[in-house]
Amino acid sequence: MELILIRHGLPEKVINQDGTPADPPLSEEGLKQAELVANWLEHEQIDKLYASPMRRAVQTAEPLAKVKGLDIELREGVAEYDRKSDLYIPVEQLKELDYDRWKKLMTGEIVEADFPEFAKAVISALEAIIDENPGKRVAVACHGGVINVWTSHVIGFEPKMFFNPNYTSINRFMAASSGEKSVVSLNEHHHLKP
Repeated sequence: MELILIRHGLPEKVINQDGTPADPPLSEEGLKQAELVANWLEHEQIDKLYASPMRRAVQTAEPLAKVKGLDIELREGVAEYDRKSDLYIPVEQLKELDYDRWKKLMTGEIVEADFPEFAKAVISALEAIIDENPGKRVAVACHGGVINVWTSHVIGFEPKMFFNPNYTSINRFMAASSGEKSVVSLNEHHHLKP
């Protein structure tokens, strides 16, 4: 089966003073990115569509669901490690606003969550999706952390943050019924180019 992981579009910056989870919506640019990736994938066969329950992932999946005539099935296990954080600052803005925090993120030091537990949940959720869809092509709208963990897992090294996928990038993996997995492509973002 083929597993397509799609990173969400560019979200809004959200900082909640009351401590509630930020869970930002897509920005205007992020909504356009979601339309572009849906148009790019419109003519590819996709049998099932999943998404993280976080707003930015659901809003990214919605245009694809519309063009493909699919329902979106939510999976908690592919939500981002920052799901309980009271702030979300897009990585480009984070570098300007909090360089030390940005540097930690870029070197794989995650302070918002227990990263090994997060990785365990991601791998379990994606393995379940694979098991449920033998011989099919499925897409999952998710997050950069999820893509990093799964890619690390497939390649065979300890799950960590090692690259920054573009917003609405397409990341393709194959999973054989015998258990072998491989990376087909990472960080496809041709749809964002004029």
